[in-house]
Amino acid sequence: MAREVSRLTALKVEKTKAPGMYCDGSGLYLRITPEGTKNWVLRFMLAGKPRWMGLGPVSLFGLQEARAKALDARRQRHEGVDPIEARKAARQRAHLEAAMAVTFKECAEKYIEAHKAGWKSAKHASQWPSTLKTYAYPVIGSLPVQTIDTALVTKVIEPIWSEKPETASRLRGRIESVLDWAKARGFRVGENPARWRGHMDHLLPARRKVRAIEHHAALPYLELGNFISLLRQQEGTAARALEFAILTGARTGEIIGATWAEMDLAQKVWTIPAARMKAGKEHRVPLSARALEILKGQKQDILLPSSFVFQGRKAGTALSNMAFLMLLRRMKRDDLTAHGFRSTFRDWAAERTSYPGDMAEMALAHTVSNKVEAAYRRGDMFDKRRRMMDEWAKFCATLQPVAQNNVASFRKTG
Repeated sequence: MAREVSRLTALKVEKTKAPGMYCDGSGLYLRITPEGTKNWVLRFMLAGKPRWMGLGPVSLFGLQEARAKALDARRQRHEGVDPIEARKAARQRAHLEAAMAVTFKECAEKYIEAHKAGWKSAKHASQWPSTLKTYAYPVIGSLPVQTIDTALVTKVIEPIWSEKPETASRLRGRIESVLDWAKARGFRVGENPARWRGHMDHLLPARRKVRAIEHHAALPYLELGNFISLLRQQEGTAARALEFAILTGARTGEIIGATWAEMDLAQKVWTIPAARMKAGKEHRVPLSARALEILKGQKQDILLPSSFVFQGRKAGTALSNMAFLMLLRRMKRDDLTAHGFRSTFRDWAAERTSYPGDMAEMALAHTVSNKVEAAYRRGDMFDKRRRMMDEWAKFCATLQPVAQNNVASFRKTG
């Protein structure tokens, strides 16, 4: 007995209101939801199991159009093609074709806009577009992001890999992040051609083998008292900020971004929030008498908690991150860096005190690389560190004969 087909009519489709499934024949159904929405669905068998395929709403496709769409799907099924998967593949192809118009530069700009609020410093936020504009955009900026492959990534990175390995490494990581973002947004498919492990590491030499790591210039600790004496003769905020940095062992970014809200002068504590720390963890710094004296010298008549401790030239701005470099140049100490004084402190702690090494590392807010040690070392040794930093402040104010210096001037700092 032949199956009954074309059971529905255009009038019946229009007039029927009750929720339910109304068969037209050959697997085509009019479906009416409890909310009154009408749409077309096709039922077919695949691997012995029934599957349902939506063919669109009645408001867009009339009865004859629905029958034509159902017929096309049945023809695909007859040829051994799953019509649902075929439709998915067609949509993906259409999406990729549209994505072909999205360039790498457009994706990079959207990535930066989406992530810059979470970056710790304005310097980091400015470096992202700067390195991409200088090295990546001239080569791949105008190309569709889907077409970026290993050869193009190598073309961007290889010219500076030996000359500027640090910049090249960061650039590769930024390209990788942009391409991952583009894939997550559906603008490209496949593996990331900028991936390092198991991919680019086979094409480029390890960065540590390209050029020796440049260490931060550090002052031998026996010369520190003489340097501090000269530093105190310098006028201006930068000189006070640099001395404060030396006394606390803090990084440049932590100093110039310090606000009065972070300072507790009564308790003699500077609490740096996690968002401003390199390791992303809150760090407490005990303040010596000299550090407190510097802070009190910076206080003004009217201060807001959000005010920077070390003000820049313009009211309400922080000290420039170039201020220490320019100060050292004025002092004719181009051989030094502000960051290097952290190494000076570490040398002093190791050579002239009996404090444990991990306490000095904690004072510098270094991340513990040993996971077992990190798991057990939960405290921050704050009271013990206060005694150590008080001793350090006294040492900084002690003049030493330069001839006694026998400590290496250059060490890597974190």
